[in-house]
Amino acid sequence: MEEITALLKQKGLKVTPQRLAILNFLMNTKEHPTAETIYKKLVSDFPTMSLATVYKTLEVLKETGLIQELNVGEGSFRYDAKTSPHPHLVCISCGKVEDMDENMFKDLLQEVQKYTDYKLVEQRLYFYGYCPACQKKMNN
Repeated sequence: MEEITALLKQKGLKVTPQRLAILNFLMNTKEHPTAETIYKKLVSDFPTMSLATVYKTLEVLKETGLIQELNVGEGSFRYDAKTSPHPHLVCISCGKVEDMDENMFKDLLQEVQKYTDYKLVEQRLYFYGYCPACQKKMNN
């Protein structure tokens, strides 16, 4: 928690129990949860916290670069504390979102820039398919 407190202070943010809890949750999960999922996981520990507080906190954390917002084509966004550019795998059956090794495509930005007139500043890469668990269900 000291590391998270230091991160918030470094970004000039007020350290609140809710911000600590939300950032801690995101930094310690491999899931890419929605705001609603985060709220449901934390509300028992923070009964006075509202869903609106979660949304506002996520927006502040996103604006300061502490988390990234993912749009994988669902009705709501997902959130990830791993902010370095990296591709994601998305299961079109269960909705699971997983990180891929960023080294797989480390030269992709430079390669695309070679073939376009764009000055590229970021990349977001999503692959869609069926996770191993859903494949197994489909084959049974």
